[in-house]
Amino acid sequence: MPNKYFKPHESFDLNSHKYDVGVLTGLKDGYEDNLFIKKVLELPELEYEPYYLYHLDYFLSKEPQGEQEFFSFVWQIVLRRINYLEIKDPFNSSHALDVEILEKLLNFQKYLRSIDQWDTQRTLPEIIADQQEMIRKQQEEIAGLKDELKAAKKLETQEFINIADGYLLTFLDICLQIQDETLLPDGKKELVLSQTQIVWCKMIAKYFREGGNEISLETIRRYFPADRKNPGSKYAKIPSQLQLFQLKAKKKQS
Repeated sequence: MPNKYFKPHESFDLNSHKYDVGVLTGLKDGYEDNLFIKKVLELPELEYEPYYLYHLDYFLSKEPQGEQEFFSFVWQIVLRRINYLEIKDPFNSSHALDVEILEKLLNFQKYLRSIDQWDTQRTLPEIIADQQEMIRKQQEEIAGLKDELKAAKKLETQEFINIADGYLLTFLDICLQIQDETLLPDGKKELVLSQTQIVWCKMIAKYFREGGNEISLETIRRYFPADRKNPGSKYAKIPSQLQLFQLKAKKKQS
């Protein structure tokens, strides 16, 4: 049967690609399996993948839906050679070479297993066992996620803190003052400290309402710039007429 799987070495082509299968005079029909394996034995393990993909691309250029067919063909020729070497007389004169070749073919077969999408040569019990192990791991992950969800729900509430209608910005001003005007008595540490401003926005949007209505996260983000000293043009200031409260530190009692 003419070769159709491997890109052949063109006859007397001195610039042939190093992965082309054949000899100087070309590729004789019926020898493609031997010469493909011969090339495998010459390659380091790091080149197994590019070598395989080189010939796969060649085959797919003719048979676009033939990836499984190509894999099966390569698998079978490698498996046949492994089986042949394993049953050879261990006392023959080429035994040392046979062992070396067998080791290389087993390494290449290991690569083939790593890309096997079709469970080639695997028994049904092996497939079922893998599926059961996958199900077990997924069940453990689901149980873990349920525990996390249960813990998170403990902090959920159906009730909210209501801000008087029209006074959302007044409340935001108080939140901003809390960050700016509440140094502890040592004069060094703030009463509250957050690494980002978005945490304030999320807290307010999640746990507060204005006049019983939800508060838009995007609306309040305008008043909590990441850099308070250089807020940028898209951020807004609290109007002075809504700045109704002023936080001050309590004087120390003598």
